[in-house]
Amino acid sequence: MQFSIARLPRIEFGPGTLDKLPAIIKKFGNRALFITGKQSYEQIPLWKTLNEQLKNENIDTLFATINNEPSPSLIDQITADHRDQNIDCVVGFGGGSALDAAKAIAGLLKIKNSVMDFLEGVGPELPYHGPAIPFIAIPTTAGTGSEATKNAVLSQPGQDGFKKSFRDNKLVAEYAILDPRLLASCPKPLIAANGMDAITQLMESYTSINANPFTDALAQSGLLLARDALFDWYENGAAAEKAQSNMTYAACLSGITLAQVGLGSVHGLASPLGAFFPIPHGVVCGTLLAEATAVNITAMQARESDNPALKRYATLSEWLNNRMFSDQHEAHDQLIRHLRDWVNRLELPSLSVYGISEADFDRIISHARGSSMKTNPIVLSDDEIRQILNARL
Repeated sequence: MQFSIARLPRIEFGPGTLDKLPAIIKKFGNRALFITGKQSYEQIPLWKTLNEQLKNENIDTLFATINNEPSPSLIDQITADHRDQNIDCVVGFGGGSALDAAKAIAGLLKIKNSVMDFLEGVGPELPYHGPAIPFIAIPTTAGTGSEATKNAVLSQPGQDGFKKSFRDNKLVAEYAILDPRLLASCPKPLIAANGMDAITQLMESYTSINANPFTDALAQSGLLLARDALFDWYENGAAAEKAQSNMTYAACLSGITLAQVGLGSVHGLASPLGAFFPIPHGVVCGTLLAEATAVNITAMQARESDNPALKRYATLSEWLNNRMFSDQHEAHDQLIRHLRDWVNRLELPSLSVYGISEADFDRIISHARGSSMKTNPIVLSDDEIRQILNARL
């Protein structure tokens, strides 16, 4: 048994932890730049109280908004606008896009570089030496786990687009404040997509070729809670307070596990799909998870019948179905059936809704072999990746 655990933020978890934010900001100074999602802070009832707390502590607040998945040009513009504003810390307040943007901006405020200098696979890929200013992550959704990772995922949409990471340990949040009360106003489509993103990350990290006992334990803990919490929250909304807490917990664990051991084929495909088409990341994960699982299992049964991930998929089936199975084949069949049922219950859209057609498959597949695909439990052929896409077209 041998593994390494990368740096994690200090995590403040539970209802009421948002009240700790003013004191945490004061550890770093009195001037905070808030990077928020589209109207996220204004729509949250807790914001009025928080704003009063910040004023009472004489904390100066500046704001920048991320309306969609952040682009490199937007990151550079926000950084340039605030580089000379004597910012003491950056607070990411919103979903994964807001947190990723805040993470990148915190890493760039004290240096003169464009974020393009550090993006993997598209620029000069210069080494990042910092310094980053303190970053505080406050998720208002439960899915990406960005509060626990060193990755700032940025997207350049369009025909020649890309979706790549600015990635460094110095970008990890100093604090992650996980207050489940912030999830109360999430709409159903966001609950579905982000919840399935968290479940995908937990499943893919559990079947990753780099999985270890530490991440296995976290994946199990997160999945056992998310299994029931996602649908309770989806169906009962703001009233499902326990479910919101459990999904906040599961999403954070999914960020921790992915940061340690990597992901799989779903996230390998999410990169080009999100770059070339206006499809939200969580929708990609939710709509592809069952079919990617089916193709992985079939490929291993055909070519690598001794692959240990086959047993892991059977274990995942027992966790998600909350029952034991007589043999591995039954477990695998029931896992795929269960995940397909979830896709239908959560009304996750197909790929064609976002303008994706079979004619786009070659371009998608040719850009799908990034870091996530490299930790998939089996190397998939182009035809097998095509099967995943075609099943959800």
